[in-house]
Amino acid sequence: MIKHPLLGMNHVTAMASSPQAIFDLMSKTLGLHLIKKTVNQDAIDTYHLYFTDDTGTAGTDMTFFTFPNQLPGIRGTNMISRVSFRVPNDAALDFWEDRLNDRDIEHDPAESQFGSRHLNFRDEDGQEYQLISDENTHGVAGGTPWRHSDVPAEMAILGLGPVTVTVADQEHMHFVATDLMGYRQLAADGNFTLYETGEGGHGAQLIVEHRDDLPLAVEGFGQIHHAAFNTEDRETLQFWIDRISDYRLPQSGFVERYYFQSEYFRAAPQILFEIATAGPGFLQDETYDEAGIHLELPPFLEAQRASIEAGLTPIETRWRGR
Repeated sequence: MIKHPLLGMNHVTAMASSPQAIFDLMSKTLGLHLIKKTVNQDAIDTYHLYFTDDTGTAGTDMTFFTFPNQLPGIRGTNMISRVSFRVPNDAALDFWEDRLNDRDIEHDPAESQFGSRHLNFRDEDGQEYQLISDENTHGVAGGTPWRHSDVPAEMAILGLGPVTVTVADQEHMHFVATDLMGYRQLAADGNFTLYETGEGGHGAQLIVEHRDDLPLAVEGFGQIHHAAFNTEDRETLQFWIDRISDYRLPQSGFVERYYFQSEYFRAAPQILFEIATAGPGFLQDETYDEAGIHLELPPFLEAQRASIEAGLTPIETRWRGR
């Protein structure tokens, strides 16, 4: 029994070619709140955009880097291959299918896996997403829909669902998921294995796809950079830093992200995971009404504000939905 079990998903960070296009998809189409517009602390010429529920609840957070001049990624094995968003029920999938059609967003027919209906879709970069119905789920609660979205609340996205990781070495990934991270194996379906942690449910699930017949993925825009798993606070994060160190996986040690604290580790070749705290949250340096409109910077970058802003492409984030 792990002393401080992981609570489920905290956030997922992907890479996009256009900050404006990803804002239009995440906020205007999917109805998520751009709660923070900042930069990648390790690459300050790059936006870091955080899209969440109404107030930035951990586990509802889809974020994007927009690295200048990055090449498109190439899909294959050894990659975090898909992120899912929870919606309230099966009927909501019908609403979302119509909405995606109205916006000419490429998607597949709705289908079922592990007892839940889902709808796969992709953006202009080829990034793979999924809407998954919470009708038959339990466990980790969802968030609160963004109050300024034009998506009806009864159809709105509630947070992150299962993340799919595609790997060549299934045995190693199973060991990391179960022995290190404390996930429980629930079911298998062909090449796919479902794992769960904490209170369970879609907000606390991980899917591993075994594919040793594909070439290695090549990182670039249109791909997921890392997946972050939720822990309560600085004390429990230290438990995970020590635990990962004991397993001798490549890892970062403590990292201060100001809106949360974290630890990064290489779970498998090319698979970057993060353990992140649930707080202190995104509204400590700006009001709710101003969130996502202005560029916010961590204290150590504030002196460079003028040069940072000059190097970023402006994004129009004021629209009728807010």
